[in-house]
Amino acid sequence: MLDLRQLRYFVTVAETEHVGRAAERLHISQSPLSRQIAQLEKTLGLTLFERSQQRIRLTADGRVFLSEARALLLHADRLENLGRRLGRGEEGGLCIGYAADAMHTGVLPRALRELHDERPGIHVALYNHPAAEQFEGLRRRSLDIALVSEPPAEDDPDLRAAPLLDDPLLLAVPSGHPVADLTEITPADLEGLPWIAVENSRRPAWRDEFIAACAASGFAPDVRLEAAEPLTALGLVASGLGLALVQRNMLRGEAAGVTVRELPWLDMSVRLWAVWHRVDLRAVVASFRETVLAAREEAGGGTKAEAVGERLDVAVGERKGASGTGHREETDPPA
Repeated sequence: MLDLRQLRYFVTVAETEHVGRAAERLHISQSPLSRQIAQLEKTLGLTLFERSQQRIRLTADGRVFLSEARALLLHADRLENLGRRLGRGEEGGLCIGYAADAMHTGVLPRALRELHDERPGIHVALYNHPAAEQFEGLRRRSLDIALVSEPPAEDDPDLRAAPLLDDPLLLAVPSGHPVADLTEITPADLEGLPWIAVENSRRPAWRDEFIAACAASGFAPDVRLEAAEPLTALGLVASGLGLALVQRNMLRGEAAGVTVRELPWLDMSVRLWAVWHRVDLRAVVASFRETVLAAREEAGGGTKAEAVGERLDVAVGERKGASGTGHREETDPPA
């Protein structure tokens, strides 16, 4: 039987790569910490660390075990928290995974607002991690629902998914730029112009994908700047530093210094899916999922960004409320 205390000791030593510093962090002495790690290795029949006089490092097996140990400890913490809340007669909390676009487009803030109106005392933890980690979190039940930019495999035995949003990208141009006044913009008009690419930190190949998508549309962007998120890109466009592609739902109001143009020939959009475990364990999870899906259903299926946008009209200031009072945003992985 695994000892959760030993697992916590192991994770701390693995993170510090130093028994002394790990002991200080754990507020114990080095000798009992070393004994606990040795006992864990004996129990497992596995060498977790390579030891030398200078340092202690994870073995290849140790790195695999570390990932699983973190996941187990996270789930144990959440389970303990849930048990305490249920013991107090509460419904428990919600652990929600999300992609940045779930915030930018207003899908998640709107759902959280409705949740707060219906259940003002419920605790919500938000996790922003890659889709693969969120899928694993759903399987392990350390997440209740995930709003992600890609769905799981269609034949996934555990997970179900539904499209929420297909938000087309529009061209943002500095006001007064020659392109802004064209009657019809063609790919040739955009060839060689300076561009601001909107970064996707969860997709290492995002820059290559952006350039490839532009090339498929018929032009080669000259990427001069990279923006961490769409609002930053709009600010850079307004400063006259380049052009950018920004999703429609980010452009519902007028932006000073920016002219927005549609590109009928450009087949690029921001997509969003809701993903959940096929078996519901708690009524509050099913209820929140229905709240999330309601926007798609009321809009007629979630395939038209214009229709979905009518249901998800959220201002920039409202996005800040998604992780404000009553919600806690986590940084540890959910899986």
